Amino acid sequence: MAAKPPAGDPVQDAPRVTAPKHAAAGLPAIGHSLRMAHQQMGVRRTALTLLRVNQKDGFDCPGCAWPEPDDRAAGEFCENGAKAVAEEATLRRVTPGFFAAHPVSELATRSGYWLGQQGRLTHPVHLAEGADSYEPISWERAFDIIAEELADLATPDEAVFYTSGRTSNEAAFLYQLFAREFGTNNLPDCSNMCHESSGSALTETLGVGKGSVLLDDLHQADLIIVAGQNPGTNHPRMLSALEKAKRNGARIITVNPLPEAGLERFKHPQTPRGLLGRGTALTDLFLQIRIGGDQALFRALNKLILQAAEQDPKAVDEAFVREHTHGFEEFAAAARAADWDETLRATGLTRAEIERALRMVLASERTIVCWAMGLTQHKHAVPTIREVVNFLLLRGNVGRPGAGVCPVRGHSNVQGDRTMGIFERPAPAFLDALEKEFGFAPPREHGLDVVRAIRALRDGRAKVFFAMGGNFVAASPDTEVTEAAMRRARLTVHVSTKLNRSHVVTGARALILPTLGRTERDVRGGTEQFVTVEDSMGMVHASRGRLAPAGPQLLSEPAIICRLARRVLGPDSRTPWEEFADDYAAVRDRIARVIPGFEDFNARVARPGGFTLPHAPRDHRRFPTATGKANFTAAAVEYPHAPEGRLLLQTLRSHDQYNTTIYGLDDRYRGIKGGRRVVLLHPEDAAGLGFADGDYVDLVSEWTDGTERRATGFRVVHYPTARGCAASYYPETNVLVPLDATADTSNTPASKSLVVRLERATPG
Repeated sequence: MAAKPPAGDPVQDAPRVTAPKHAAAGLPAIGHSLRMAHQQMGVRRTALTLLRVNQKDGFDCPGCAWPEPDDRAAGEFCENGAKAVAEEATLRRVTPGFFAAHPVSELATRSGYWLGQQGRLTHPVHLAEGADSYEPISWERAFDIIAEELADLATPDEAVFYTSGRTSNEAAFLYQLFAREFGTNNLPDCSNMCHESSGSALTETLGVGKGSVLLDDLHQADLIIVAGQNPGTNHPRMLSALEKAKRNGARIITVNPLPEAGLERFKHPQTPRGLLGRGTALTDLFLQIRIGGDQALFRALNKLILQAAEQDPKAVDEAFVREHTHGFEEFAAAARAADWDETLRATGLTRAEIERALRMVLASERTIVCWAMGLTQHKHAVPTIREVVNFLLLRGNVGRPGAGVCPVRGHSNVQGDRTMGIFERPAPAFLDALEKEFGFAPPREHGLDVVRAIRALRDGRAKVFFAMGGNFVAASPDTEVTEAAMRRARLTVHVSTKLNRSHVVTGARALILPTLGRTERDVRGGTEQFVTVEDSMGMVHASRGRLAPAGPQLLSEPAIICRLARRVLGPDSRTPWEEFADDYAAVRDRIARVIPGFEDFNARVARPGGFTLPHAPRDHRRFPTATGKANFTAAAVEYPHAPEGRLLLQTLRSHDQYNTTIYGLDDRYRGIKGGRRVVLLHPEDAAGLGFADGDYVDLVSEWTDGTERRATGFRVVHYPTARGCAASYYPETNVLVPLDATADTSNTPASKSLVVRLERATPG
């Protein structure tokens, strides 16, 4: 078992386990939301804050990127959104006195949960070289330290500028502008770790690396396939959209290795049926797929659609294929060659299950496929998503109402960050526009993504790491390698609202710069400012905080970037950093001149609800690809293999979690209470390996180069997973993900298909 935690840090490896739930939300969700909000904010602050979440004149939830409907409820938030708001709007504070009482060596022994529970950061603090405690520092001195370290670099490419998806459009645009004027494209972001595979596949096949559907499309669909996604925990407001689709006659196929309560039945907490009745059954067909078998499944469906077209030509939209696509013959030959034995081996499904799915597909005129990390974090993630696109193109399900691709993003503005230019491989047209607008020559060489940035830090090729939000150390793969890499840096800087693991794994020197949260009022230049975000479906809207800031020392992200930029770039920079710091409308005017789709930005975002960005495949069935058409592809089918006595492990979130932020130690829907160090195993797999429910094991991942990584002290929990598959929570299991285990093309960590063996844990 794991070592005993420090005093005040709860034990996380001895949970109480009950049967999984079969419905999500309802009264328990309301109770849990209010209880956690009251603990952090108190009664009055809870009421004032939650009623402004996701409202047209309120602030955007710092949780997921699911879009808001035009006709919004008074409580337009979910349980996990309430937790996210409570964590940010908490009354708890981390002051300089806290750091005086808690040296870094002690904080490094604490769990991420404990660190997050301490409250909001209030002052900029500095960890001097050789010191063991952060000490308060002025903003000006903090900017001086950063400027001095950047000036000492041999090349701007020795600096890494990381971005979390919670950063606003205005801050993201300013951040990339500063990095590029400094001289580097080293702009890794959280997209590199999650939906990079989606962007890579969609850009190649459709010409736009974003989803092609709007919220109303889900309401109009005949069939919605939800693959590799758990909306009940990760995007709970999606459940209300699925419920509305069901009321309108849609059918839903769920493709996942785990049964998830939210996709079984949804009890809408704002309706009598949801509160007092049985709610709405969502899934019509559950395909309990083996981890990583999704490409084989969609290839088999494509084979069957082509076969059906031999009897009924309407099974394939021949006019769409002829007029709007490229590469059909090569794709069709590969699909027709799909082998049934291989398909069943890869998917773990029966032929009857796949054929039942086919009948639902052929009965649908409008089909949407939604997916998340369960598809994107495999070695073969990009060809998997390309096969999903093949599936939709065959029946013309792109560019018409109620149909299309729907990658569901996590962070609330992760898609907006990429739109604003947070990308290590920027398009030449974007750089041309920057150069024309700001009068400097941006670097043209590609920069570092997350995995390559860790390698550069590890190898001494990067020396300064600057993070705009996020928890890079805990979010990244190969924990021991990542932490060792960060400790080799000369300076690590984190712009943050709360403490996390990244603040205690530092370079020779470190800075923590406290910033405003989404919930807080932002007054600059004597005028109240607002920022904007882009949701998962390309809608751009304003976000206005109303709470008083957590402390007078806090600066907004735009102000931090602009003041730092002026200090680093000096008076020779012609960019009006001072104006941008005090007037975000001026930033939006420049965005409008640089980024297509944002013309007349200030006027359009002033409208309640904001505006929709253009999307050529959706709006015009125009595909800005290399061929000028939507591209069919014909990759070989891949799927992960586990040798005898081994399992395939996927990392996932608990219900009391958002990415690396741990709100609590429960996973209510999966029946886990009071602990996180668990591994979910099918009872027959556990018995075959000689383990009983309640045993403690070490998880050992086996990589192709022969190296192993170990996560110790996990309680075995019998669970109805797909056979041969296991699941466990991250970030605790990120230690098992090799840095070099990444998706082809996208370089996303392959966290969803780890080959592991289980060894009995050593007591103590």
